[in-house]
Amino acid sequence: MNPPTNQSYPLETRSVVKTYDTDFGIIHAVDDVSLHVAPGEFVALVGPSGSGKTTMLSILAALLQPSSGRILLDGIDLASMGEKERVRMRREKIGFTFQANNLVPYLNAVENVELMLRLNNKLDKTGKLRARELLARLGLGERLHNYPGQMSGGQQQRVAIARALIHNPSLVLADEPTASLDTERAYQVVETFAGLIHEQDRAGIMVTHDLRMVEFVDRVLLMRDGKLVQVFTTHEEIMRLARGGPHD
Repeated sequence: MNPPTNQSYPLETRSVVKTYDTDFGIIHAVDDVSLHVAPGEFVALVGPSGSGKTTMLSILAALLQPSSGRILLDGIDLASMGEKERVRMRREKIGFTFQANNLVPYLNAVENVELMLRLNNKLDKTGKLRARELLARLGLGERLHNYPGQMSGGQQQRVAIARALIHNPSLVLADEPTASLDTERAYQVVETFAGLIHEQDRAGIMVTHDLRMVEFVDRVLLMRDGKLVQVFTTHEEIMRLARGGPHD
């Protein structure tokens, strides 16, 4: 799973472990996981419930500290950072979309997207124009001033995608971004998301339980019992997974 040493990746993990000490002994939620994501690559992280994929995503998002191992984002080790530094990295270098899109209900679509620029002190005239252009690119040019409660679930998720990408992050993470959408809107959201990651040369990772959504990714990483057990890379392998339907 380790990439060649002469190639640089926006995201690389080395032997990441996350353990929890319980009354029943030590549980390995993530067990020696090494992976990498290239610029413009969209990767799906799949596996049964309890496989460790959500824990791994939280570690990649700098929300959870690993017990051991390294998480290199643009060559900087998140695992060695204090909380204040991790907050800065999350704000500046990582974009998020979640099943619950976490839009601010009293901000309209463009204000929700501009929020990321405001947090990074980059809300200038150019940033405001980019926010509007990105929403238009996502088919929301006529919804700029709509509030979340005035938009459908798919429209809200596209606003969340715009917010995740507006500050030019190195890494974009999506945790079950289609779980609350019907099939047609889910396909639209993931296809749009994948297109923007490819177009903007971001490193993207999506956790999903619905294997139909892997049709739009470049690689599929399968986790089981905390371990990365299989990687699917060819179009034929990925499409066989996609035809397999939902996976719990």
